[in-house]
Amino acid sequence: MPRAIWTGAISFGLVTIPVKMYSAVQRKNVRFHQLHGKTGVRIQQKRVDPSTGEEVAYDDIVKGYELSPDRYVVIEPGELEALDPKKTKTIDIEDFVEQAEIDPIYYDHPYYLAPGPGGAKPYRLLLEAMEQTGRVAIAKVVIRSKEQLVAIRPMGDALEMSTMVFADEVLDAGRLDELPDPDEVSATKRELDIAKQLVDSLAGEWEPEKYKDTYREDVIALIERKAAGEEIAVQPSRDEEEAEVPDLMSALKASLDAVKSRDGGDGAAPKKKAPAKKKPAASKPKAKAS
Repeated sequence: MPRAIWTGAISFGLVTIPVKMYSAVQRKNVRFHQLHGKTGVRIQQKRVDPSTGEEVAYDDIVKGYELSPDRYVVIEPGELEALDPKKTKTIDIEDFVEQAEIDPIYYDHPYYLAPGPGGAKPYRLLLEAMEQTGRVAIAKVVIRSKEQLVAIRPMGDALEMSTMVFADEVLDAGRLDELPDPDEVSATKRELDIAKQLVDSLAGEWEPEKYKDTYREDVIALIERKAAGEEIAVQPSRDEEEAEVPDLMSALKASLDAVKSRDGGDGAAPKKKAPAKKKPAASKPKAKAS
């Protein structure tokens, strides 16, 4: 049974729903430690004052904001604590919006919300109301002394809550100098038609379980082989020559022909299964067919 990492309540109008929060993902990164290459001993990280070369005790360290190189504003712990948002245990819903209106770039980290003691009925009421209206709740909550913007939506029989970034934290793509000017670069109708055929030929249903982190699997396999005493022969890398950019039309046609050959057909999108009975907008995702 997982442990709740936060407990509180959802404020829904005049309705209060006790909830517990659980992390919805478990990162599976491979972590390495720094070792001394000659002795194999783990390296210690020390805080050193470069002006004296002496190690600095943790209690003597303060926070500083850099104004310019080597110029800082020192902020005392008490000054930051005075600015902390009020530590409430309430997820205050401010708006209900259409899910399609939220650009995925705003989502950050997902969590699950489960009902607390006495909260089962209002929890289910909110979940079904959002399912049937197709709406997502936008709320604010204080987590770890920081006010977070969050989105709450139904996911099967549970409420999923994602922390979000604020609008002023999203960088405008227009700041990229490399983006092509639509007035100077445009595709022909023929190129666009073939590109659309290629997209349609690769169309399919969203099956998240078929996508694997093959790099992590390869790293773990390498670690297991070396731990078992196997010697790994590393081939010297060769500098790759800059590949010649193929003609766009030729590349599109070749890609479409490759898909047709792979599917053994005309490259058309695969036929979809007969639609099942209509379910609510946020029903449980289908299990992958065996």
